[in-house]
Amino acid sequence: MQLPDFSFETAARARGFLRIAGVDEVGRGPLAGPVTAAAVILDPGRIPKGLRDSKAIAKSALPEIAAEIHALAEVAIAHASVAEIDALNILQAALLAMRRAVEALRPDHLLVDGKFLPKGLTGEALVKGDARCLSIAAASIVAKVERDRIMVDLAQQYPGYGWEKNAGYPSPAHKKALLDLGVTPVHRRSFKPVHNILYQEHSLTP
Repeated sequence: MQLPDFSFETAARARGFLRIAGVDEVGRGPLAGPVTAAAVILDPGRIPKGLRDSKAIAKSALPEIAAEIHALAEVAIAHASVAEIDALNILQAALLAMRRAVEALRPDHLLVDGKFLPKGLTGEALVKGDARCLSIAAASIVAKVERDRIMVDLAQQYPGYGWEKNAGYPSPAHKKALLDLGVTPVHRRSFKPVHNILYQEHSLTP
């Protein structure tokens, strides 16, 4: 398995940049809840241990690693709401959350996971960046831990959908709960499984 390294940051520092932020988001695929982004500026002399793509780390280990990132690095976390996701589309909402996180840190160079940079910002877009770049890996970890925490809180407000386990992703239990319990205010109405249920309810209304 490929492990991320500090080569992108080192190359940027060689070009004169000092505040280099890794940026990533989580939560494009769920049917409910916000999309969450993080920006992280690592201190080259105090890099937390265990950094890699958050998807490659045991869920039980993520909070401890995230806490170390918060302790040793500069971190900003931001969100785009369900309403913004439905109004903009999920890609644009994810980029909006990224831009909000970046603006809170004011870096001078960005290393962003994926193919696209947030509008109005410059830097490098790195496909599979969370598996290649330590700063992006750190951002993926803190964003995931924060969004999972939000979904656990929302699961208490809207029980029955299993968000404390599935984080809003379309698991069989979540989709069954949608049919049995209906659509909540924090479901993404522009996403097909949710839209179809709402459309079906509308068509059955006399």
